[in-house]
Amino acid sequence: MNIHEYQAKELLAKFGVPVPAGHAAMSVDEAIAAAAGLPGPLYVVKAQIHAGGRGKGKFKELGPDAKGGVRLARTLQDVENHAREMLGHTLVTVQTGPEGKQVQRLYITDGVDIAKEFYLALLVDRSTGRIAVVASTEGGMDIETVAHDTPEKIQTITIDPATGLMPHHGRAVAAALDLSSDLARQAQHVLAKLYDAFTGTDASQIEINPLAVTEDGKLMVLDAKVAFDSNAMFRHPDLAELRDESEEDPMELEASKHDLAYIKLDGDIGCMVNGAGLAMATMDIIKLNGAFPANFLDVGGGASKEKVTSAFKIILSDPAVKGILVNIFGGIMRCDIIADGIIAAAREVDLSVPLVVRLEGTNVEEGKRILADSGLPIVAANDLGDAARKIVAQVKQAA
Repeated sequence: MNIHEYQAKELLAKFGVPVPAGHAAMSVDEAIAAAAGLPGPLYVVKAQIHAGGRGKGKFKELGPDAKGGVRLARTLQDVENHAREMLGHTLVTVQTGPEGKQVQRLYITDGVDIAKEFYLALLVDRSTGRIAVVASTEGGMDIETVAHDTPEKIQTITIDPATGLMPHHGRAVAAALDLSSDLARQAQHVLAKLYDAFTGTDASQIEINPLAVTEDGKLMVLDAKVAFDSNAMFRHPDLAELRDESEEDPMELEASKHDLAYIKLDGDIGCMVNGAGLAMATMDIIKLNGAFPANFLDVGGGASKEKVTSAFKIILSDPAVKGILVNIFGGIMRCDIIADGIIAAAREVDLSVPLVVRLEGTNVEEGKRILADSGLPIVAANDLGDAARKIVAQVKQAA
């Protein structure tokens, strides 16, 4: 689960992480009032969307020469002007894709005189089962370029969960950022507070970019991206309340309501599979046959007819889908239940794209009989390879 920058900073501040003063604003008037309550005389007006690259982003409605989603303001009038240009408009960044995201809220923060910018992040390293601290002296808006062109400028330090954060980790991070003396001690303090926040909230990512040294020698977090392990949210009902559903893909949001594992992709062949590994294999074999999957969708091992129906409807709600491949290996999941769900959903939404179904396992013959007797234009497949070839051919024929 992701949260907005202003929420992330408020959360980190509770753990003792140094952040500049700031306030969220949902309207132009609130933005002006927020700025008026800050020391000034420099303010930063920041668009709040769940995507990086806001500073270099562009607003669709304002043309290619418009300023991005992070702007400096020296007067309250500047704050008002920026707020009017941002709120309700669509910000396009390298992470949003060409469709962009509509800005519905702003974050007005106190301006900071920056002497140097760094990058610092805490992540879950799945390969080692440890928390990884990623640090670079090259912080700021071009960190992606740094990672691509000069990866040696990015250092990673892993933390053994058996020991937790140790003093040598802090010294290693300070050295990676080329900090010494008082700034090195500040870096160790910031890392300790970030580690407390990471472990205390079941976070999966805390990204600080930039971590800045101010002109008066203070280390401060100027931007923060925080994400949590959704599977741990039952332990943090207060954090679950921070979820902004308007920032999520509507189909992924609908899938979560039915306890479906769904991720939208860029292809045109919808997939409904039971089991994550089988779903990955299904997507691979679709690509092997020259097409691209429109989604990852795992209905799970014991889905009901209603859950299957919901999954089918979610796939069909994607206008990019030109065909559907259902690939079910029935162990706990019975093939006749899958068949009933497919038929119910197809009739409810008026199926208008080719549908290929491969069933195998428990009650497979009954499932095939149900599909064959439905009167719907369903193409049966004998195995996964046969199913992939058939759906790709059906989509090409219908194009």
